[in-house]
Amino acid sequence: MKAATVLLVDDEDELRRSAAQSLDLSGLAVRDFPSAERVLDFVSQGFNGVVITDIRMPGMDGMTLMGRIRDIDPEIPVILTTGHGDVQLAVRAMREGAYDFIEKPFTSQHLADMAGRAMDRRRLVLENRELRAVAGKRDDVEARLPGRTAAMVDLRYRIRAVGATDADVLIIGDTGAGKEVAARLLHDISQRATKPFLIINCAALPGALIESELFGHEAGAFPGALRARYGKFEHARGGTVLLDEIGSMPLELQARLLRVIQDRAITRLGSNEQVPLDIRFIATSKADLEVEVAAGRFRADLFYRLNVVTLRVPSLTQRREDVPLLFLHLVNEAAARYRREPVDAPPAVIAEVARRDWPGNVRELRNAADRFVLGLGLQPQGEPDNEGGGTLAERVSAYERKLIESALAAHGGSLKPVYESLGIGRKTLYEKMQKYGLDRRDHAAEERPA
Repeated sequence: MKAATVLLVDDEDELRRSAAQSLDLSGLAVRDFPSAERVLDFVSQGFNGVVITDIRMPGMDGMTLMGRIRDIDPEIPVILTTGHGDVQLAVRAMREGAYDFIEKPFTSQHLADMAGRAMDRRRLVLENRELRAVAGKRDDVEARLPGRTAAMVDLRYRIRAVGATDADVLIIGDTGAGKEVAARLLHDISQRATKPFLIINCAALPGALIESELFGHEAGAFPGALRARYGKFEHARGGTVLLDEIGSMPLELQARLLRVIQDRAITRLGSNEQVPLDIRFIATSKADLEVEVAAGRFRADLFYRLNVVTLRVPSLTQRREDVPLLFLHLVNEAAARYRREPVDAPPAVIAEVARRDWPGNVRELRNAADRFVLGLGLQPQGEPDNEGGGTLAERVSAYERKLIESALAAHGGSLKPVYESLGIGRKTLYEKMQKYGLDRRDHAAEERPA
């Protein structure tokens, strides 16, 4: 098991340094942060440690940070430090899942004792998870990427095989299918799990500041650069960088990124010295990058450099058999997250979930599970939840039309795989398409290369 670590967050520099020193003298490994945002780079389901955070801070406050941590793993102990006027807020936080709180000013020994107890609790949680895995229960990979279809079984096998290596990985999949979940899993089961997991959204990089954001700069490198600054790549040293939607990265920046991946080194703006990097790169894309390369929108050399290992995360359309079980799994997760009693989904709800299309994939299904647990039905506000009303014949026709339309979309308008997958003849398919006003040409553009 990896060494235990305390992540300490406080915007008061003197208090934070003092607390970090006292915890270090007590024999605890400490990382301290002046703000909450970077802490999440170090938190995962396999994180062996404790988070100690001030409640009131500029930007992300302690309560928000605790909520984000609980979304990742509700069993990570979070200790809140509070001023005298925040005690009632801390008590509320305890009800919402905080491990404990400590009122300022506190003694070094009191804080160290509390952190030590929280460490012991976290260690037991992780040991129990390992024992359940050894006993043949679902391991962390299956718990986070559930599913019984062949595509999901193969994906989990590949993640376990690749996770422990330092190989760069390209993850392809539709929006909401779970590409980031797969990327975090690769990080969490690697030897880099205690180091940062940094996400760079390639579609949202600020145009004029892209190079400074990624590579950092020296003082005076450009007007307004008053002091030297680390870039995101340097912040992630020792860990993993996720290049989210890399297909959206501008071509001119792709050349610089290629050099970084090849040399594992960066040069800050305004400097001639290379800074070595120990980083694993994972890239995600909803677009097929081979098609983007052919169209001239993505560099072929960067594609081949990233494409050491390719993982494909299937959409829910490609694993419809998993949808009911996945929905129940997400309902249980939502009930735990919202502190509700376990909710039983009646057969009618399961049938409705299985019947529907989920173009937003797991993300959309998770939102539906959250609404169901909160008693708000399956649909977002403003949309009727009793889709498909009318007589039995009308409902059956609507269901049949939707199945055929989904199959046409899944197979890019190619008719042979459609009628074979639906178990009907070619003539029957033609008749039903004519009956429902469906045209294969409407879906031809959706065909994906094998």
